[in-house]
Amino acid sequence: MRKTISALIGVSACLIAGAHAQDLDWNKVDETLGRKPAVADDVHRYGFPRTDLTVTLDGVTIKPALALGGWLAFKPAHGGAMVMGDLVLLETEINPVMAKMIASGLEITAVHNHLLRASPATFYMHVAGHGDPVKLASAIHDALAESKTPLTVAAPAGPPPAIDLDTAKLDQVIGVKGQANGGVYQFNVKRRDPITEDGMLLTPVGAMGVAIAINFQPTGGGKAAIIGDFVLTSDEVNPVIVALRTHGIEVTALHSHMLDEQPRLFFMHFWANDDAVKLANGLRAALDKTASTRS
Repeated sequence: MRKTISALIGVSACLIAGAHAQDLDWNKVDETLGRKPAVADDVHRYGFPRTDLTVTLDGVTIKPALALGGWLAFKPAHGGAMVMGDLVLLETEINPVMAKMIASGLEITAVHNHLLRASPATFYMHVAGHGDPVKLASAIHDALAESKTPLTVAAPAGPPPAIDLDTAKLDQVIGVKGQANGGVYQFNVKRRDPITEDGMLLTPVGAMGVAIAINFQPTGGGKAAIIGDFVLTSDEVNPVIVALRTHGIEVTALHSHMLDEQPRLFFMHFWANDDAVKLANGLRAALDKTASTRS
């Protein structure tokens, strides 16, 4: 991450007084962030879904797992931890949260939309930092307190809704096994090329936000709303745009998420609400234009 360490030295020495990776106090990070992580290899990923928001798009009420799932991923690095994340914010929350992040020595690596026509409009702030993970967690927690992002985890109101889709067929078409999460059927499709940031290999790719993400939310009668983002190299961008649009899938955003990744990557977000298998075939056509893997 460009100039991350030097920036943190200049702003807050405590953020880089890092513990050695083997001494990282993950229980304290959990306590600071007020939630338990999903752990994949050496990455601790914390979800911050905007369960407080009711967002609609083209008549569809967006479930948090479809497009409102903010997250932070911590990975041991350089004698401490690196953190990368994507926070879901309302327009009025962007500047207060950004000010707190900057004051704590964290980097803002992107701010943008993922959706079009949604009400209320939501924006996505990508953040990065390096140092003592507890100090990083505290800084991010304090910044999120400037928004209405829920900072405590409510008990589930009931069992998750069923996925009323032919998930076996979706698995077959997309080429990897999906999983249910909060009423949404989700895929993570890995790229074949290794991805690094600040010299660190970003693995596992799903946990670190550099896998192609595809989400299906049932909308009745075999239909689904689909949202996600393709992770693309420059030569893949326009072939994927053409493949998606040819199959009735709207491209809603194209942008970067990081500053110093190798290879240079572009993230393309999309939306449609139609027959789920038809949309899966369109997504498969787009995936075929990328260096992605099949199970």
